[in-house]
Formats: sequence, structure tokens, C-alpha cells
Amino acid sequence: MTADDLDQAVRLAVGTLREAPAEAWEERAGSLEWGCWETVEHLSDDLFAYAAQLGLRTPPLDREVPFVWESRRPGGPRNAIHADRAAGPAGLLQVLEASGALLVAMVRTTPSRVRAHHDFGASDPEGFAAMGVVETLVHTHDLAGGLGLAWTPPADLCSRVLTRLFPDAPTTTDPWTTLLWATGRAELAGHPRLTSWRWYGAPRP
Repeated sequence: MTADDLDQAVRLAVGTLREAPAEAWEERAGSLEWGCWETVEHLSDDLFAYAAQLGLRTPPLDREVPFVWESRRPGGPRNAIHADRAAGPAGLLQVLEASGALLVAMVRTTPSRVRAHHDFGASDPEGFAAMGVVETLVHTHDLAGGLGLAWTPPADLCSRVLTRLFPDAPTTTDPWTTLLWATGRAELAGHPRLTSWRWYGAPRP
């Protein structure tokens, strides 16, 4: 996975989300318990947080960079990043685009030898790019469900991120459906539906 892969994922997601009707942003995001607006804030926060982890000269391996993450309502996502509601959906998507650009820049400029903390285990810049791709693709799927949008990302992008983060996932099934299955969001013929899941971001040889 590369910075270009992440840039493509964010660009496609933002382009799709710009088509959402303004009145739909408070709808629930697919199967999530969050509204669409706060789901974009959560996705922006994910991308920002991954960039921050790579941003230190010596990243911590045992914890996240200690920003304050807090929820704006009971049950809402705990974010450091929140968009100004007065800026409307266009401003919200600028926050998403900017957060994605931060991670793209950090992946491009961080030496491949660097390791940084993630709850699923320390990873390298390529791993954080792949995590950003997964977050972007699957949360845009969640958002598309709430916003009434069509969303099918490129199969080759899905295949590459499955190879990098989900090494045990089936390789002969449709890549997008398989990624949704691997993240607990879809059925996959011949395989039990997942009720819990994780990725494997450990650096590859």
C-alpha cells in the first residue's frame, strides 16, 4: 500500500460524499450508531490520528500521542477532530480531505523503518496507509447507506488492502464484498458472518 492508494481512497470518498443531500447528514450511518456527520468526523479523526502517530521523531510504541479525544454526546465517537457545524457539509468534507492529506503526506515522508503505536500492534508507514484506506472505504460504505449514495470502490484497491491487512481473507471472492465481510459488514458465501474482526498491521518482510 502507498500514499497514492490512500490519496485515491480519500479523493473518491470525498467526491462521492459531495453528492449527498444537505438534509441527510443527521441520518444514521448504515449499521453504525452514529449519525453521518459525526461518522465523517470520526473518519477524519482516524486519518489525523494515524498521521500524528507518524509525526514524532521517535514515535511511542506503547500509546497514542496524547491528544484529548472526547465525545460530543453520550454514545458518540470520541474524537480530537470536530468540524464547525456553521461551515455546513462542504466544510465537513474539507475537514475530511485535509485530514486525509495529512496522513498522505506523513506516509510519503516517513522512513519505512519507522514504527508507531496502534492498538492492534505497532506498524510502519505502509501499514498506516493501509489502515487509512480501510477506514475510508468502509466508513464511506456506512455513510452511503445513510445518505442514499452508491459506493463501490475499485477492486484493485480493495485487493491490495486485503493482502496487506487481512492475510487470512479469501482471495477468490469479490474484493469489495470480501473487505466488507472482513470488517463485519457483509455476508460472504461459504464463510460465516464475522461478529468481531481486526486487521494485522505488522510490517511485512
